[in-house]
Amino acid sequence: MPMPLPQRNGVLRLGLTGGIGSGKSTVAQMLSSHGAAVIDADALSRELTASGGRAMPAIQKKFGADFVDKHGALERARMRDLVFRDPQAKKMLESIIHPLVGAETDKRAKAHEAAGISCLVFDVPLLVESTHWRGKVHRVLVVDCEPATQVQRVMARSGLSPIEVESIVAKQASRLERLKAADAVVYNDKLSLTELEAQVTLLASYFGLSSGP
Repeated sequence: MPMPLPQRNGVLRLGLTGGIGSGKSTVAQMLSSHGAAVIDADALSRELTASGGRAMPAIQKKFGADFVDKHGALERARMRDLVFRDPQAKKMLESIIHPLVGAETDKRAKAHEAAGISCLVFDVPLLVESTHWRGKVHRVLVVDCEPATQVQRVMARSGLSPIEVESIVAKQASRLERLKAADAVVYNDKLSLTELEAQVTLLASYFGLSSGP
């Protein structure tokens, strides 16, 4: 665990990240139960690319109608296949979505801060890979587990093959890169939910949150 946090005024901005299958979303929910306000970058991205989402007109213009379903939402499987194969397509998609996610994140953060929240958790899967996110948070909490555990968990919930999951993992920051960026780590490997909650409760107290739900 890092040295105690310095005396601070205002809101603690905590960046939460971890590789796919690490259990990051579960940790985010637990932190929320301890009084943190959680802003989920992936959830915002899904909102922006849902039917009527603000990213959809630009996506249709850039990628064509084949990438929009009958309800006006993003054809996620088709887009996922494209960006895995074509790095330029990935950059094009990110150039549309990332600024919108950033603007909505800032809007919601300001609203939480105005409401008097003491800790804001930014749930960002690609925080370590990002060129700007590290500068927006005071501390980084990494949810870590063994690579084999990541593969098993993602296969179980998604039905993807081991090769497909390993391909996703390979495109994310390495485990070592995430750990180097961490101010604190939750090691979530072969833990029960009760054991994971015990770790999160200790961290919640350390970060100035309530010790119980």
